[in-house]
Amino acid sequence: MEKPETIENQECPICKTKNLSMTQEEIEIPFFGKTFVFSMTCSNCKYHVADVEAAETKEPIKQTIEISSEEDMKIRVIKSSQATIKIPHITTITPGPASTGYITNIEGILRRVKHQVEVLADEAEDNDEKKKAKKMIKKLNKVMWGDEKLKITIEDPSGNSAIISDKTESSKLR
Repeated sequence: MEKPETIENQECPICKTKNLSMTQEEIEIPFFGKTFVFSMTCSNCKYHVADVEAAETKEPIKQTIEISSEEDMKIRVIKSSQATIKIPHITTITPGPASTGYITNIEGILRRVKHQVEVLADEAEDNDEKKKAKKMIKKLNKVMWGDEKLKITIEDPSGNSAIISDKTESSKLR
């Protein structure tokens, strides 16, 4: 595997200092293909952006998977900065200016969601909101332990995202 290509001391778009590092790496992901992983990080203001992009042009995708066991937590997920992740009755993660791409697994996505729900629960002043958040956290824990089922859908107009599993259902993104 090749070493990531890094360019140091670039101007940061946020703080305008020359503390930005840009990294690009080409990796081969089984069942997905050749992929570029990009990131920019400023050591001064901590600005960070990352993305993943398939080497080949891909069609827009919509993939859904039902999580039903603790083993499913290991399923690989590639999310581009343009992708939307939908978890019915819990949340929708939509792309925006600060959206980043990443390579993770189902557990990584659920942990990110759980963390956000915990932050909202801590900040909530309304008792009903706190109860609702605590119920969501309980549900996410049960899913991670394999005690409850949950569907996750990823929609990506760029086609640079994937849920890599035999259990994944693909359909056209409308």
